[in-house]
Amino acid sequence: MKRRKFIQHYLPAGFMVPSFMNGIGIKAFDAGHTMLNNLLLPGAENDRVLVMVQLTGGNDGLNTIIPLEYYSNYANARKNIKIEESAALRIGNIQHVGLHPAMTGLQQLFNDHKLSIIQSVGYPQPNFSHFRATDIWMSASSSNEFLNTGWLGRLLDETYPGFPGGYPNSSMPDPLAIQIGSITSLSLQGPSQPMGMSISNTTNYYSFFNNQIDPAPSGNAGKELTYVREIAKQTHKYGDVIKTASAKVTQQFPYPSSNSLADQLKIVARLIKGGLKTKIYLVSFGGFDTHSSQAVTSDTKTGTHARLLKSVSDAIKAFQDDLKFLGIEDRVMGMTFSEFGRRILSNASNGTDHGAAAPLFIFGSKVNHGVLGKTPIIPGTASVGDNIPYQYDFRSIYASLLSNWLCVNASTLNKVMLKNFQDLPLTKVGTCSVLNPVGNTESYLNIYPNPFHNKISVQFRTEGGHTLVQILDGSGRLIKVITEGIFNKGVFKAEMDAYFLSPGIYYIRLQNELIQEVKSAMKY
Repeated sequence: MKRRKFIQHYLPAGFMVPSFMNGIGIKAFDAGHTMLNNLLLPGAENDRVLVMVQLTGGNDGLNTIIPLEYYSNYANARKNIKIEESAALRIGNIQHVGLHPAMTGLQQLFNDHKLSIIQSVGYPQPNFSHFRATDIWMSASSSNEFLNTGWLGRLLDETYPGFPGGYPNSSMPDPLAIQIGSITSLSLQGPSQPMGMSISNTTNYYSFFNNQIDPAPSGNAGKELTYVREIAKQTHKYGDVIKTASAKVTQQFPYPSSNSLADQLKIVARLIKGGLKTKIYLVSFGGFDTHSSQAVTSDTKTGTHARLLKSVSDAIKAFQDDLKFLGIEDRVMGMTFSEFGRRILSNASNGTDHGAAAPLFIFGSKVNHGVLGKTPIIPGTASVGDNIPYQYDFRSIYASLLSNWLCVNASTLNKVMLKNFQDLPLTKVGTCSVLNPVGNTESYLNIYPNPFHNKISVQFRTEGGHTLVQILDGSGRLIKVITEGIFNKGVFKAEMDAYFLSPGIYYIRLQNELIQEVKSAMKY
């Protein structure tokens, strides 16, 4: 019997198991024993959960977070899809950006201090292929690295070596991570096997919850089938605890109908409240590859992108309300991400093409509320290839959530993330370690002359510690590291020969611990 046929006919509908099906890794995983302590800072009591919300297709950041600070340049670049300044939703006392008018749910979460906006998240050498860019985000690799492990898979493998042997067990009978809406992704791939249990769709989840599981088949199909049956037994055990957790929750806060993301998040809330010790959940929502018909020209508040953003906003707002209703909101933090943003200039099809950096959202009652980062610079006359340069490396977001929300210690964090990344103030002070948020209103970076010709000089101020100064081109790609090292607190100068650069707009990026700043410079 073929493995795929076995999976389809003899395992609970919608559930995927830990094995390799025709070379595609699919797996269930859980945790146990005292190694949990290795995840935690000394004395930390950690029942926290991280929810990852993937927006597949490449979400357009400039029409999600409207750059009011540079509105005239934005409007000039997007004449056929621009959101009218008066229509942008205002958030708190923030004046320089606004939300897409369809996102009233996230507007309310921001005003309730349960939402943070992180501007211009990306990486130094952006890739514009959906498949490769998704792999980069899921593996937490550099764009010139090809890893076959995911960042969450490495975390779980470091913390719970030897899986699946001995799991589930009495100290941890539950899956450690669950992915809803698709098969287990690269994010949960460990060094030797996948590290996640999948509920492939929400309809099958409820079918499974209400029905018995068919037994595994008998017969001799060799070593391969023996292994699959062994894993099937493990999956059945996980199925039992999931059914038990689901049965404990008889009432939830209302969720919007005809919203697949809301359906997924409703299951997440139910399982958390039902008592699962699962710490990581992944959900996804697609359709963001808006090359055409992104907005209706006669009313740009409407169209494909508006419907997508409304679904995301309504689903996350309902999820957060449900967590509060169930009394568990202080345990949960969520993050949205997409494989890339879109170009600055809209196209002739009322859409946008693949781009580089884009904003993302962090949500939860323990989030460090506000807008992190400066409004992305929009050139006065944008060309077809112009992109938003990154301010924050997406791996800094990952590392900061692991360190300051899940309380992963420094040794484990270094093995998971493969190198050190900037620690960002994403969570409220006191969650794991004390982070003192640094205001981003002061300029740390000066460029002269500007415009420049054959040489560019950069004066930068650092608070001390690791400091990095880079130059990126108009498409957001890293050209060169101007200077990098461990600096004492003070003001320094760096120069770079620029004779090899073509005339045009460039971006200088400074990173120093919690501080980063991006400024534009023009070569003539």
